[in-house]
Amino acid sequence: MTGDRPFAGILLMLGFCVLAPLGDGMAKLLGTGTGLLILMLSRFVTQAAFLGVAALWQGESLRAPRGTRGLVALRTVLHIGGMGLMFAALRVLPLADALAIAFVMPFIALLLGWALLGEAVGAHRLGACAVGFVGTLLVIQPNFVAVGAAALLPLGVAVCFAGFMLVTRHISRRVGALRMQAISGWQASVLVGLAVLLVPDRGLTALPASSDLAMLAVMGIMGTVAQLMMTASLRLAPAATLAPMQYLEIPFGTAIGWVMFRDLPNGLAAFGIVVTVAAGLYVIVRERRLSRPLRPVAAGSAGPGLPPAA
Repeated sequence: MTGDRPFAGILLMLGFCVLAPLGDGMAKLLGTGTGLLILMLSRFVTQAAFLGVAALWQGESLRAPRGTRGLVALRTVLHIGGMGLMFAALRVLPLADALAIAFVMPFIALLLGWALLGEAVGAHRLGACAVGFVGTLLVIQPNFVAVGAAALLPLGVAVCFAGFMLVTRHISRRVGALRMQAISGWQASVLVGLAVLLVPDRGLTALPASSDLAMLAVMGIMGTVAQLMMTASLRLAPAATLAPMQYLEIPFGTAIGWVMFRDLPNGLAAFGIVVTVAAGLYVIVRERRLSRPLRPVAAGSAGPGLPPAA
């Protein structure tokens, strides 16, 4: 597709894969004493404040362009749904397990991108994604007897964020990354803020302790930067290219889970992580090679391996 810069998009997605699980780890720490809706409201208010000011400073409007408003609103709802389900899952599941189960998402996004947007999915991309998916299955090691219905929450996360990625890709040519995230931030702040006022469950609306306010702010900033990087990456490369890259969230999430909670995968899961990393690195190397411009052919030559022109 004209204007795509796959390697730059991959680098931005890599940044997202580091920051997103780190923010999830902070949310898991805060979730023991702070209501789920309050965590989400803090995250979206931070996004609206920082990116709204930045967008206005650059002369951007905080309203979506005509023809995209319905999709922008859908993107916001998908973001709220995915974040809420992930925060809920993190209350009962280890960080690495929650991420691993949710990582049917790149596979879903790959298929939806091919089916709905007509994006090219060659044998190499499909193969790398399939290998990464196999690695994810090795990491998941589902045990529904132990965790019950909570194991299904990350599957909802996967569906929400697959749709989120594809909607973002569809409208990102008309709405800049900064403007899109600012609009999403204030829309989500309004919706989640209304939920805080209307929902009577204290488990969802419990306020954080004063000692947690700084971490809450850092979590919001980190999540805002991560989502901005994802949005920008989707302007530079097709979802089918970036989908396998997101498997790298699993090893980063595993490392963060060990540092914060001393949760470490067993041998089979560790092997699965190696497989997913290998698949992601393969995509990076291949896309970088394909994005290099071809060397001009010298006059009088028909190209490598061909005889000189007569």
